[in-house]
Amino acid sequence: MSASRTSLSLLRTLVPYKTQTRAVTYMPRPGDGSPRPVTLIPGDGIGPLVTNAVEQVMEAMHAPVYFEKYQVHGDMKQIPQEVIDSIRKNKVCLKGGLRTPKGGGVSSLNLHLRRELDLYASLVDCCNLPGLPTRHENVDIVVIRENTEGEYSGLEHEVITKFCSERIAKYAFEYAYLNNRKKVTAVHKANIMKLADGLFLESCREVAARYPTIKYDEIIVDNCCMQLVSKPEQFDVMITPNLYGNLVANTAAGIAGGTGVMPGGNVGAEHAVFEQGASAGNVGKKKMVEQKTANPLALLLSSAMMLRHLQFPAFANRLEEAVKNVILEGKYRTKDLGGDSTTQQVVDAVIAKIE
Repeated sequence: MSASRTSLSLLRTLVPYKTQTRAVTYMPRPGDGSPRPVTLIPGDGIGPLVTNAVEQVMEAMHAPVYFEKYQVHGDMKQIPQEVIDSIRKNKVCLKGGLRTPKGGGVSSLNLHLRRELDLYASLVDCCNLPGLPTRHENVDIVVIRENTEGEYSGLEHEVITKFCSERIAKYAFEYAYLNNRKKVTAVHKANIMKLADGLFLESCREVAARYPTIKYDEIIVDNCCMQLVSKPEQFDVMITPNLYGNLVANTAAGIAGGTGVMPGGNVGAEHAVFEQGASAGNVGKKKMVEQKTANPLALLLSSAMMLRHLQFPAFANRLEEAVKNVILEGKYRTKDLGGDSTTQQVVDAVIAKIE
């Protein structure tokens, strides 16, 4: 054998063939590629801007979804029945913020939607994003809150029930189990609210006993707020009653990078509504609407969650990666992230990054 052939043979022995880095393929069921209808509520203020951003990106991706659009505004007395019927039919909705009147006994349409569809679990995903500087690193928190009862439900004197406490606890632990999360922390004020929060903790403990591989602990809401701003990396999945959850989710979002990049949604047994995760009712300032400088990234990431919920994982991954690459590059950012880009410039940048 010649020296050159000997060298080539040795090289093949020492250098392994390149292995594929992709995951094992997703095998759909027949018909899973059929386009799915999604109810779309642009909402108020910046809502039409950011929902239009999603429409543009979905079209650019040729994603297998199409939207049934309805105009709903926060000053309406109730959500039109045709909108409720559309969500019941489609099972999935994407919405912008709805302006909530302050005082005067006017009910929030956001709360009305959650009660009407029994969207009992709110989920906000708060994690550091590469390229976006924050005070704390290694923040990866998912806040799951009960969505239908207690003070924040709009029924200010309604108590917490065993049924609702148990089903939100089941959802939180099931989420942790299915997403390979290691710990669930219950946030409460049972030292003062002994009956209501005591019942909530009792339900969490009962469900926790069925998941021995997931660590479970509890924290009083006062201490929770202090721990969030001083050492947020200690938290994983957090489960809360309705009112505390709104505060905890917005605090965690601010720590992880801001409400403009945190996705979220509300889910029940039959339906799901996806929207900006934290400060979901935010409709922006008038100047932001006029100048068209709203940040569309939170709702784009929420729509990636929606695509995964609809069992379109490859489309979800492509969208999520495109958004993260735009953030990492740092060239196009809206004012809330330290830049001066318009909504459309950010959208165009995301579309350019889609593979």
